[in-house]
Amino acid sequence: MTSEKPALPVDGQRDESEAGLGVEQEVTQEVTQEVARDGWDSKVEYFLAQLGFSVGLGNVWRFPYLCHQNGGGAFILLYVLLMGLVGVPLFFLELAAGQSIRQGSIGVWRHISPKFVGIGYSSCVVCFFVALYYNVIIGWSIFYLGSSFQYPLPWENCPTEGNGTVKECAASSPTVYFWYRKALDITDSIDETGEFNPIITGCLLAAWVIVCLAMYKGIKSTGKVMYFSSVFPYVVLLCFLIRGVTLDGASEGIKFMFYPRLEIWADVQVWRQAATQVFFALGLGFGSVIAYSSYNPRNNNCHRDAFTVSGVNFMTSLLATLVVFAVLGFRAKTIATECVKRNMKAVFEAMSSTHLPDLLINASDVESVSLNEYEHWYRTQGQQLSVPGYNITACSLEDELKQGVEGTGLAFIAFTEAMTLFPGSPFWSALFFLMLLNLGLSTMFGTMAGILTPLTDTFNTLRNHKLLFTACSCAVGFLLGLTFTQRCGNYFVTMFDDYSATLPLIIVVIFQTWSVAWVYGADRFLEDVRQMLDRPVPVVYKYLWKYVCPIAMLGLLGASLLKMILERPTYTAWNREKASKENLPYPDWALAVLSTLIIVAFLPVPIGFMHSLLLERLGQSPADAEVGYMPCATTDIDLTPLSTLPPSGDDPNPFPPLLHDNHDSRLPHGPIEHFESDL
Repeated sequence: MTSEKPALPVDGQRDESEAGLGVEQEVTQEVTQEVARDGWDSKVEYFLAQLGFSVGLGNVWRFPYLCHQNGGGAFILLYVLLMGLVGVPLFFLELAAGQSIRQGSIGVWRHISPKFVGIGYSSCVVCFFVALYYNVIIGWSIFYLGSSFQYPLPWENCPTEGNGTVKECAASSPTVYFWYRKALDITDSIDETGEFNPIITGCLLAAWVIVCLAMYKGIKSTGKVMYFSSVFPYVVLLCFLIRGVTLDGASEGIKFMFYPRLEIWADVQVWRQAATQVFFALGLGFGSVIAYSSYNPRNNNCHRDAFTVSGVNFMTSLLATLVVFAVLGFRAKTIATECVKRNMKAVFEAMSSTHLPDLLINASDVESVSLNEYEHWYRTQGQQLSVPGYNITACSLEDELKQGVEGTGLAFIAFTEAMTLFPGSPFWSALFFLMLLNLGLSTMFGTMAGILTPLTDTFNTLRNHKLLFTACSCAVGFLLGLTFTQRCGNYFVTMFDDYSATLPLIIVVIFQTWSVAWVYGADRFLEDVRQMLDRPVPVVYKYLWKYVCPIAMLGLLGASLLKMILERPTYTAWNREKASKENLPYPDWALAVLSTLIIVAFLPVPIGFMHSLLLERLGQSPADAEVGYMPCATTDIDLTPLSTLPPSGDDPNPFPPLLHDNHDSRLPHGPIEHFESDL
């Protein structure tokens, strides 16, 4: 393979023409000091930031739903298998690449090969798309948090209209009505835009202001915020777990959750969902993992970090699942018990006016009738019983638990309804939405780092005006985010969540894995990481990166594409007249929008590749064309910064190694950079 960047000189070797460059080296040292790279103040800050980014809202409202729908304990085993074979190796690859090259995603993939610089730009585009709608969800959490300081909670009872209850609320439930009508004031379909929702718009503005204030000094300010935003959710989850396991029905919910159904392993779509959850749980492909690790000292044990963060992430998902199903078990049992009481009361009242056969249950003492007794009676006698003007229903606890909900339906409807049944419900509600707010913000900080870090590393102008760039980025994000504060905005959130990130990120990860394992070389990368960590790295990663991970990602890409092609994309809409949800197909213009999102997010990869090829055909090397690109230096005096600059072309090694000790390198047509190491 022809050289894309000449290799750096071997230790102790210098071109004779470089003699007498003392003056130029002094100038370079001054430039290096001007662009000195920030670093984490402590390992704790870095760990909390990395953990805060990977542990997000999906751990609370996506993972429990997938377990519930896909075999309970069997899905967890499948998830652990894919986490070990695919998730951890790819997570380790991104950590090691960022830490060794000490650049954001653009600089990392430019260093691996200039042909793949588009991978970094694609990651930035996807992060921007995600940031647009993710901050809207944070705005919803702010709205519900503010609404929690009322007693009774505003979603606890249906509002009245004239002499009766509002029809839409009576036909659904108070929490459903509050979400769709009071919070979103949603339209019946995505075709009906409607005006802007002023309250949600204000909450979105507040969310962007918080993000801007936390990011204005880069990791120096973000790291301090993480002490609270990353730790507080665990305090809340533990509080809810302690409260939840004491509730009546919690054991039934947890038992239903974890009962294994191994037959689901034969379903390809279950594998697709498990792999997708692993993929997003660790934040692969966003560039945020690379950005955070790039601020680490080079001797940091990123191999241990990969296992630690992945393990804590998984345990957080299990903790959240326990909490969710303990509370939902309580909710289901409460609903089923109320159903039994209504039915028994109707049967008892009918006994005085209608001739009924001898009952096999004591309808006069409603409180003494258990759910099991009622279910047995319903199967043997109740379903055949005819009560004038009343329909006897099953009142099954299991049926209530089977009504799985995810995403906003879990957080803003099901869980919210359950909390209205708690004593002191405003306190628990405020605690829950404050937890969602912090989970969302910690992930949002990482997402913004995936945008800001690579761009400020690449462009000197942005790096010299970092505060202004951060503020402008947040302002643009708010203005574009107004799309999601229309009455139909929730449908656009669903569209972006389902399509703007999934396929582009899968493609990005496939290319970044291939570029490291096959273009740069898995053996060379492992050797560079071994030198960086000064400890052996298991050779099994070579085979995982070269074969297992690419095959798994290609399978995930194929399954996702097939699902999109074979099934017309749909979204869940709220019908005001029916007071119920319904699945509607996306209109043609919406399909064009989501297709554009996918294409725009992936487009930088082929553009970067063709740009590099064009430069080669014109006889200009990518390094010459990118002479203005200068990697940030590091303030770590005991560590070796990385140079991506090409010296002479005599070295037979076609790609620059990630680490070199005690060397100077000069760019033939650009500035001189001097790097030193005490290793």
